[in-house]
Amino acid sequence: DYESGRRKSPGIMIVSKIIDALLRLDESRGCNVMRAYENMWGDILGLDSICSVCEYQEPLPLNDIARKLDAAVIYGRTDITIWGYTLIDSLKAIVEMLPDQFQKIYGRSTARALIFTGVRSGRSSMVAVRVSNLKPGAVVLQGMDPVDVDPIAVKIAKVENIPLLTTHFSVDEITSALSKG
Repeated sequence: DYESGRRKSPGIMIVSKIIDALLRLDESRGCNVMRAYENMWGDILGLDSICSVCEYQEPLPLNDIARKLDAAVIYGRTDITIWGYTLIDSLKAIVEMLPDQFQKIYGRSTARALIFTGVRSGRSSMVAVRVSNLKPGAVVLQGMDPVDVDPIAVKIAKVENIPLLTTHFSVDEITSALSKG
């Protein structure tokens, strides 16, 4: 009912508990399902380009996240909710991540902010988002002025209808700002 839109979302914590229960059940039966998906998911900690993955217990409005990061909105609505964020070293991701690893940046939900660090124009980050089957709730480009965002990056954000923001905060400042309640 949730997936088909007949019922309101139970929230990420309930969905997480259901997933954990199903995994425990699979484990008690010999881990057949986990083994089938093992190659697909692998160990997220082995991906050096992912600086951190954070899940929220309750959703945060994107405009609250933008305020906490002193972010400029380049495109899109900020009245949506975000269930977490992922900090990604943009250059390492381009050079080191394999195409099938990109989905791992989403953690437990795609309704999250992907925060790309070390960007120069935002184009490659948005191209990566464009070619991926999974789409984030928002993209934040770290260390950029709004005027320096590549017009192609903005066009991709519009085509995909993904809010695009910039922030000057350092990685440590981002982590600190977003960890506060």
